[in-house]
Amino acid sequence: MAAAEPKTPAGTAAARRLARSCWSAFWDYETPKVIVVKNRRLGIVYRTVQLLILLYFVWYVFIVQKSYQDRETGPESSVITKVKGITSSENKVWDVEEYVKPPEGGSVFSIITRIEVTPFQTLGTCAESMRVRNATCDSDEDCVAGQLDMLGNGLRTGRCVPYYHGSSKTCEVSAWCPVEDGASVSQFLGKMAPNFTILIKNSIHYPKFQFSKGNIENRKDGYLKHCTFHEVSDLYCPIFKLGYIVEQAGENFTQLAHAGGVIGVIINWDCDLDLSASKCNPKYSFRRLDPKHVPASSGYNFRFAKYYKVNGSTTRTLIKAYGIRIDVIVHGQAGKFSLIPTIINLATALTSIGVGSFLCDWILLTFMNKNKVYSHKKFDKMVDAPASEPSQQDCALTDARGLAQL
Repeated sequence: MAAAEPKTPAGTAAARRLARSCWSAFWDYETPKVIVVKNRRLGIVYRTVQLLILLYFVWYVFIVQKSYQDRETGPESSVITKVKGITSSENKVWDVEEYVKPPEGGSVFSIITRIEVTPFQTLGTCAESMRVRNATCDSDEDCVAGQLDMLGNGLRTGRCVPYYHGSSKTCEVSAWCPVEDGASVSQFLGKMAPNFTILIKNSIHYPKFQFSKGNIENRKDGYLKHCTFHEVSDLYCPIFKLGYIVEQAGENFTQLAHAGGVIGVIINWDCDLDLSASKCNPKYSFRRLDPKHVPASSGYNFRFAKYYKVNGSTTRTLIKAYGIRIDVIVHGQAGKFSLIPTIINLATALTSIGVGSFLCDWILLTFMNKNKVYSHKKFDKMVDAPASEPSQQDCALTDARGLAQL
């Protein structure tokens, strides 16, 4: 009698079946199956999702964003500026050479509107400014000789001397005397400043598309000598009045001229190069750049000095200048039709339309009453059998009413 074969443990058999199933699934081929579900509400959801996706790609992606174009941002740019005008203070007439700093005509420049002048400064010893911390004193013992305060005006000598006015005393320093607070005189230059004219000459170049353009009209009749900027009638006459720039930035000219500030002139070149070059036009906007609502850092000022000789000794006039700094900022982007982004976005659009099918399948398989019937109809498994042997799929009975009940 033959010996009985040992039985395979149940766990081992299950593991083998799982392994065969996974290996078989690796070589299986899946193909979509089209099932028509007669459900009006589900059909409305499906078509609505498809319509929304189609509208998004047609209107926003292709019309608004123009995603069919190849783009270049940040054009190469050059800016040349020139200021004209005269003004006067209490006892002096000022021309461009004196109130525009620096004079080179770059994209950043300052127009002086108020000054505090400390004249006839010479190297010597004098009282320190009361604005300097620990500068006040009662006796020489309060002043340390040789002490140097980085926020002060000079090197302390160790003496306590009377201040320039009043009964107070401060430590004596070796510096340019008198110091700034001791004898400064304020002068306002902003009386005629709103009528100053500023020529802003700008040219841009997009190297990817080999496209260049400037913001001045090419005319030979002296057009620039008698025009000022107007957004509609004189777009290519980039001559702006300073008062107009400040007004467009939403600022009060008198207050700005007194405390100083920074105004940005933004030139934007957004060009659709599928159109003619005449459709590529600059757009100007103006806004204040410095934080005017922060008292500790609002305003704009700087110092400079003018040196000269008096009886053989070096003398200088120290000027603390308040002004309106103009920053010309150029940016933009250009776009032109290209086949590659067009194909990519079309493929994305066609693929995204399939989201409607995914959403409706999820609703059918999750929320519908006949979700098991739909699952049975949607997922079929076919075994590749020889032609002479009928497969299980051929022998299976179809449910003629299954999907009609969904």
